Amino acid sequence: MNLIQKIRKVLKWESSPKPDITLNAELYAQLLPFRTPLILIQLCMVFGTIGYMQIEGHSLINAIFQTGYTITTVGFGSLGEGEFSPLGKLFTVTLIIFGYTVFIFAMGVIIDVINKGELKRILKERKMLYRIARLKKHFVICYHNEYAIEVTKQLRQNHIPFIVIDPREDIEAIAVEHKYPYYIKAKPHTEEAMLKAHLSSAKGLITLSDSIADNIALIASVRLFEKEHHIPSAYYIISASESVEDISKLKKLGADTVVSPSKLTAQRITAMAARPDMENLLEQFLYKSDTPLDMEEVYVPKTSWMVLKKLKETHLRDIANVSIIGITKKDGKFMPMPKGDVLIMSESKLLVIGTQKGILYTKGLVKKQEKPEELKYV
Repeated sequence: MNLIQKIRKVLKWESSPKPDITLNAELYAQLLPFRTPLILIQLCMVFGTIGYMQIEGHSLINAIFQTGYTITTVGFGSLGEGEFSPLGKLFTVTLIIFGYTVFIFAMGVIIDVINKGELKRILKERKMLYRIARLKKHFVICYHNEYAIEVTKQLRQNHIPFIVIDPREDIEAIAVEHKYPYYIKAKPHTEEAMLKAHLSSAKGLITLSDSIADNIALIASVRLFEKEHHIPSAYYIISASESVEDISKLKKLGADTVVSPSKLTAQRITAMAARPDMENLLEQFLYKSDTPLDMEEVYVPKTSWMVLKKLKETHLRDIANVSIIGITKKDGKFMPMPKGDVLIMSESKLLVIGTQKGILYTKGLVKKQEKPEELKYV
């Protein structure tokens, strides 16, 4: 390890993350037309320098200086141009005309590239990709529609980072209107779009297309992306389906959760009609971001000290001020309101209710391999 690396390690300096696609090739292609003017300017400088050294006997530095302010037409007087020989004056006029021609040509190239607008677009997209590369545990939302608008509102309120991908041309205007901080113009199912969205660091993906074909293609592409790029943990994929019959198809293809808007609407209306008080409670508790309580599933790893312990022996209520209101076993069976004598099995999920601070503390306790010190005082 060299000195610079040691200093960076001591000061905890981290290199700025780079996107999987940097658009460098596209950027270089746009800058390629500038190559000819730059070469002509260099040739003009070499030609002028040699000419003044041979004709007027200038030193190398004076010849470079004379050539520089001659081809840029900034004026004369520094090196006594009034004493030039006739050949020197003729050479100077020729050099001025050549330099002015190169300048006009260069301005034409610059104006042409800028007017096309492609360079500006690439620079803006490149800046966005570098911003996206800093994200971790974000969600990738595919296709902009009414569902995406509502989902992104909730994600913003809960401070969950997200990226919106949509192929339409006006996605930038849409992003500004609906306050999407990160967006990409691309077809979501392509590998290029997934690389631009920094999917390797994402937590999951939400596909909200009205077309079942789009959702199928996207789910298959994401699962293939996992295998090809050796992603250690599977992405959590949420899909929408207008048809209840398509829910099983999407789940078989790899979707973790499939939401049917029509089914959800019917369930909410039924709940409001049958138990309006319970619906108001859910509205206050689950759907508002400023509620002090939260509910989350906590995974129990094989190495956890809680494995094969009775629920009452964990003393989570006393230590973390949370309650276990359900346990999902490894086989997927759900046990509501478990009693204190229930054994906690490995690879199960505890449905925890409490404050966000308490739930976070509970996650840390569950991950420990040794019995925590806090239990000594309970």
